[in-house]
Amino acid sequence: MPTPDPDDLKRLGERIDEAERKHSERKAAPPTSSLSIAFRFATELVAAVVVGCGLGWGIDWAFEHWASVQTRPWGMVVFVLLGAAAGILNVIRAAKEINAEMASKEK
Repeated sequence: MPTPDPDDLKRLGERIDEAERKHSERKAAPPTSSLSIAFRFATELVAAVVVGCGLGWGIDWAFEHWASVQTRPWGMVVFVLLGAAAGILNVIRAAKEINAEMASKEK
């Protein structure tokens, strides 16, 4: 196997560096806007409450139909509250993530 020419390796390294620069320029995300942050927070909260509501309704329905136990509306109430708590926790986590991202961009 022949040894590679050092000039060829140097040109190859320069081409790789140029390609990496172009790729990193394309990969740079636009700054986060206030609207996108608000939309993410609202989505996190609403999704958790909707899932909690669905689970509560499903549990109430299942107990009524399969176990002949009347649990309405307690399953829904409990799971909506748990969903709201989970949604608030998700919003807090998202806020911490966004703050860390913005702090790393400032450095």
